[in-house]
Amino acid sequence: METFLFTSESVNEGHPDKLCDQISDAVLDACLEQDPDSKVACETCTKTNMVMVFGEITTKANVDYEKIVRDTCRSIGFVSDDVGLDADHCKVLVNIEQQSPDIAQGVHGHLTKRPEEIGAGDQGHMFGYATDETPELMPLSHVLATKLGARLTEVRKNGTCAWLRPDGKTQVTVEYYNDNGAMVPVRVHTVLISTQHDETVTNDEIAADLKEHVIKPVIPEKYLDERTIFHLNPSGRFVIGGPHGDAGLTGRKIIIDTYGGWGAHGGGAFSGKDPTKVDRSGALCRSRTPLECLSLFLFSLTLTRLERFLTRKSSRLLRRALTSGLE
Repeated sequence: METFLFTSESVNEGHPDKLCDQISDAVLDACLEQDPDSKVACETCTKTNMVMVFGEITTKANVDYEKIVRDTCRSIGFVSDDVGLDADHCKVLVNIEQQSPDIAQGVHGHLTKRPEEIGAGDQGHMFGYATDETPELMPLSHVLATKLGARLTEVRKNGTCAWLRPDGKTQVTVEYYNDNGAMVPVRVHTVLISTQHDETVTNDEIAADLKEHVIKPVIPEKYLDERTIFHLNPSGRFVIGGPHGDAGLTGRKIIIDTYGGWGAHGGGAFSGKDPTKVDRSGALCRSRTPLECLSLFLFSLTLTRLERFLTRKSSRLLRRALTSGLE
């Protein structure tokens, strides 16, 4: 049986790029909660002791951007300089302008359009992908990498591994074989976890805790064998993390946010964008079609594509997303 390897990665909520994604989405949520017609394109960047939110927002909502930034950082666990960022004392910069009137007239026609006539706010092409190799209908390599990252956050916050800090990355390589077009997972070839930690823990303790409290609860035993390779904090030290270790920016983890490298990607990010941005709503629409095909047992995996452009009239599929909101 001829097999091949495929690798997917994920990052923790404390990774600088993912921190920025969460801040941008928190701003979006705050706007939409008060004004469902808000037009939001919110970006975030961060580096040592600084977070900046910037972009274009047109809304009737009363939004305290600085409070949103600090609350989001604090909820993740950035509560002091030694973990990478101090939510209560870091510098917060805000540079928000209203949406360009040129874009607004293309979307709304100077507020003359009915909801079903709302146009797309930009061009783009989006893809959807689904596979029956997991209950989530997502690729196994992607599912495992994502769940390992979520488990790292869980055992950090519940105190199981008190030495953990917010930043971290995971990566899983799965061995597959191609069964007449169906991708069938055989085993987990490699597990890589790099996680931020405090000064009190040894590398041996890190490896033991990660295997016992993170890997074992996440990866089914049937996929692990004596040949599985484990790289657990292979650099030997990861104390400096978060924005102190690396700069962060919204929209730099687009493969993690979709299908872990499987299928295809048009290049657009999701975070901080209202539904008139087809990068987000179009990707949601495209994800539904392959899921429906799998539910009807038509295929074992499917890939679909949607193209949209800045327009005065949206497609029926996109209008449905715009009028019903994002799930």
